[in-house]
Amino acid sequence: MPEKAARFLRPSLGRPRFGSSTPDWLRITASEHSRANQSHRRKLPKNLRYPRRAKVPPAPRMNRAVVVKEDPFGEPSDVDGLETPFDEGGDVFDDSVWSSDEIQVLSSLFERKMPPKAIRPQRKRSRPPPPPPKARPAGFPTPKRHVRAAAKAAVSLRSPLCDRVCKNPEVLVTIAKQIGALPPDVDASEVLARWAPYLRKGSLSMTVRELGHMGLPERALQTLCWAQKHPPLFPDDRILSAAVEVLARNGQLKMEAQMERYLNSASRMVMEAMAKGFIKAGNVGLARRILLFAKDNNRTLDPGIHAKLILEAGKIPDRYRLVEVLLDELGEREDLDLQPQDCTAIMKVCNRLGRFEAVESLFSWFKQSGKSPTVVMYTTIIYSRYCCEKYREGLAAVWEMEESNCLLDLPAYRVVIRLCVALGDIARAARYFSRLKEAGFAPTYDIYRDMINAYATSRRLAKCRQICKEVEMAGLKLDKATEDMLIAMEQDEAVF
Repeated sequence: MPEKAARFLRPSLGRPRFGSSTPDWLRITASEHSRANQSHRRKLPKNLRYPRRAKVPPAPRMNRAVVVKEDPFGEPSDVDGLETPFDEGGDVFDDSVWSSDEIQVLSSLFERKMPPKAIRPQRKRSRPPPPPPKARPAGFPTPKRHVRAAAKAAVSLRSPLCDRVCKNPEVLVTIAKQIGALPPDVDASEVLARWAPYLRKGSLSMTVRELGHMGLPERALQTLCWAQKHPPLFPDDRILSAAVEVLARNGQLKMEAQMERYLNSASRMVMEAMAKGFIKAGNVGLARRILLFAKDNNRTLDPGIHAKLILEAGKIPDRYRLVEVLLDELGEREDLDLQPQDCTAIMKVCNRLGRFEAVESLFSWFKQSGKSPTVVMYTTIIYSRYCCEKYREGLAAVWEMEESNCLLDLPAYRVVIRLCVALGDIARAARYFSRLKEAGFAPTYDIYRDMINAYATSRRLAKCRQICKEVEMAGLKLDKATEDMLIAMEQDEAVF
């Protein structure tokens, strides 16, 4: 009996099993012992009690060799419940060894030539469209601050100090300011001597021009004389032409009697600088002498000199005859190359003279040369066609200007509104009038007057009163003729 109890009460992984012949007292003792063990047994973790998923299957293509274990009783058993393959002799069969037939089949597959890969045709992509035009109209001069910034960025910081000084506009302007701040009895060489180690040929041309802008032609002449005494800086046509232009513009170039003698040895740059100086000074006679000398001696000057002289001579009606002669000379030149501002200036003078054919010719030539007309040029051609009563052609120029994405300025709006009023197209004139105010421009009195005349022609008294209120709010006053016209309209309205 004790041996049976010890057999049933020895440690076991499960609950004790009782047969039908087990006594009742032994069953009660074993169940109490198992309940005492269950109360003190540690509980398994939750992830082990309730596993989430089955075990991950073995990775494919893994060489899992069959391990044969021998049972202690002498019977072989396989691992993981797999059946171990045996050949007829009782040896273990190895699947990893290929037969000769399988090797022959695989080698025949590698001996065959692989078909060539089809080459896909390459698609040629079209170029991206050009960027849209800038809002800034073409042909406008670049502001001075942008020029200085570009010149400053062009000089590398690794370049020598003398290169960074002689090409830096801020330094050259500073030299001019230091010269201008000197007392009258001190020569400009006092400042230039300190900067001499850093100056190169052509550096002082900007300093001389800045002295001319400051109204100091004597200091510009002193700078030129100092440069002549230093061979590394002179001879140089750039500083010479700058000094000549400054002296001619300020009336300090006294050489009327010996002009031809001086011009014989002068270069083209110096001659053009002298002509520009005389034109800016209003001395049209001396500038004309330079042009005649260049024509007689087969010297070629820039066409912009003719344009500037035409613009200066066209300011006085007594010189209109000279302007016509200059226009004929300019038209005979084969190497005509004008900047947009010069071409526009000539067109304005031709409008003043009534030579509308010349305006059309210049406009056609400018477009045929491959350049884009500016808004000022479009305004000039529209006004020219308005003056010669070609209203439909003027409206075509307006459409062309809008298609070229030109931003209209106040003079352009004024001319376009006047053209629409002359055409009798009041609705179009009202649209441009509202666009003018939406663009932020303040209408001038002549624009108000044109709109009043347009509404008065169509007998729209309410619109005339509305425009009159805007005139009063702008601080303007109607002229006598417009007031009389509005009074007559009100009287006629009262009669009917």
